[in-house]
Amino acid sequence: MNIKAGIIGGAGYTGGEMIRILINHPSVEIKFVHSNSNAGNLISSVHEDLFGDTDLRFTDELSNDVDVLFLCVGHGNAKKFLEENKIDGAIKIIDLSQDFRLKANSGNSWVYGLPELNREKIKAASYIANPGCFATCIQLGLLPLAAKGLLKSEVHLNATTGSTGAGQGLSATSHFSWRNNNLSVYKVFDHQHLNEIGESLKQLDPTFDEVLNFIPQRGDFTRGILAAMYLESDLTAEEAQKIYQDYYESHVFTHVSKKNIDLKQVVNTNKALIHVEKHGTRLFIVSVIDNLLKGASGQAVQNMNLIFGLEEGTGLRLKASAF
Repeated sequence: MNIKAGIIGGAGYTGGEMIRILINHPSVEIKFVHSNSNAGNLISSVHEDLFGDTDLRFTDELSNDVDVLFLCVGHGNAKKFLEENKIDGAIKIIDLSQDFRLKANSGNSWVYGLPELNREKIKAASYIANPGCFATCIQLGLLPLAAKGLLKSEVHLNATTGSTGAGQGLSATSHFSWRNNNLSVYKVFDHQHLNEIGESLKQLDPTFDEVLNFIPQRGDFTRGILAAMYLESDLTAEEAQKIYQDYYESHVFTHVSKKNIDLKQVVNTNKALIHVEKHGTRLFIVSVIDNLLKGASGQAVQNMNLIFGLEEGTGLRLKASAF
């Protein structure tokens, strides 16, 4: 199979990761990488690590001669792009922004693209709303409990993300001199990803109405998210372990570890690792992902594989940084 792909917004972090994956994907040909600000420039002039890997250039022109279109643009810009450009109805669209994640914004056309939740729906979908990075990490830590109706108390969430989670644009909190050797909280109890997390948990358990107490943090590293969660639970450690292992048994990228986990096990991969412990009456869950891969571009390619009937892990068997 030869899947022809187009990328909109190829100069940013998620666009760069998309290019890196797809130029090595055995079933994909990149037809174009769109960027208004870099049209005509070599892709390797922006993503310098790709020097020697591709001679592709950015373009400001669009083509309908593709099978799938990846929207790697900022929040609000995906909807605007689709309103301003006529895209052939046969083209599959995978949007990495937040524009179509919530049911109120997506109608019935868009499928929420978390394979561990909606794998069968994704296979039949034409339009995929790729989940947020925090949302992916946290949901993977909670979905097995929601599926069993076991989220019966408020959940306390603390998650730290790397600087790439803020995007490529400069801001006061993304400069090296501020971020390095620093740690801060932001959007306490009010992060936008809470809405999509809540929708997914209610999809599995319509009675879910507990509070999600979310404290997001900015870390002084570039890639990855570690989410630490706890809630009151009657489960034993053994029962919890089995529930999580059973839920993820058929999912190629999400694994449940009996040992504690860390970011370096997943950075530069499309994997998610989960670890559960019991402390008194509280169940403690740790979840780790790479925010740019399983939290963005890698998961988008995973969704593409499902849509086109490929083995789910095709082109995504990536090596962790480890050291």
